[in-house]
Amino acid sequence: MNEKTLVILAAGMGSRFGGMKQIEPVGPNGEIIIDYSLYSAIKYGFKKIIFVIKEENMAIFKKLMADKLPADIEVCYAFQKLDDVPFKVPEGRVKPWGTAHAIYAARDFITGNFGVISSDDFYGDDAFKQLSDAVLDDAITIIGYPVGATLSENGSVKRGVVIHEENKVSGVIESSCTQAGDEVLCEPLDKTKEPFKVRLDNPVSMLMNSLPKRSIAAIDEVLKSMANTEVDRDYEVLLTDIIDAELHANGQVFVKPTPANWMGMTYREDCENVKNFILSEIEKGVYPYNLWNK
Repeated sequence: MNEKTLVILAAGMGSRFGGMKQIEPVGPNGEIIIDYSLYSAIKYGFKKIIFVIKEENMAIFKKLMADKLPADIEVCYAFQKLDDVPFKVPEGRVKPWGTAHAIYAARDFITGNFGVISSDDFYGDDAFKQLSDAVLDDAITIIGYPVGATLSENGSVKRGVVIHEENKVSGVIESSCTQAGDEVLCEPLDKTKEPFKVRLDNPVSMLMNSLPKRSIAAIDEVLKSMANTEVDRDYEVLLTDIIDAELHANGQVFVKPTPANWMGMTYREDCENVKNFILSEIEKGVYPYNLWNK
């Protein structure tokens, strides 16, 4: 049986945050968000960690991870590169090709089913328990957060709204979401689709998923399909595209709800909220005061 593997997408620089938000201290001893993700992932049985990063940030991440993790945890670094695609890169393109492409960058290290998360987000301890259970199954599973708990007081937010029945997913619609009374108004980013409303407890995807090994081949197929076309300079291949491909192939996609609190750090002002929440979780005994005190 393959060891449980977690892929952490950490190639973004967080331009709206004003720097590398992945390494902004949020814990009482200088811990960063990735530390809390790693702590819970290891707690629930993940043994192999793959960081997808920019090659120029290798030294930063190695320094961050030095002397932290238990000796039995395997750590790998994969580089997301603009030209790591089977098609001609359009002139003027400067950034890589989206979340699915970031997973593709880790393909040489992935030997079985795996979990995937973003380095930018605080997912909460229970979510990693759900992810650890889900990765045992040969299906795509979305760890779903209630949309009402992920909204902002400052306006609409973009969310992957999960359409499902009894936890079996029929689609994920990337939408701009705004609370409207006891419901949430969802305006699809695909303007060919009509706006719709969901309940506040409807799950959304926050880029925390378990994926079967075959998802790498699905990403490869999508990328290769672009080889004989003129690729748009703004084209991206996203994880939702792979979920759609699985559904169209009559595969099954599931959503597992979590009561955990998701917290993002899109803007620098969000940092204080994350710090305060982590302190409250420490007081409850969810995390130790010093994560890596050996």
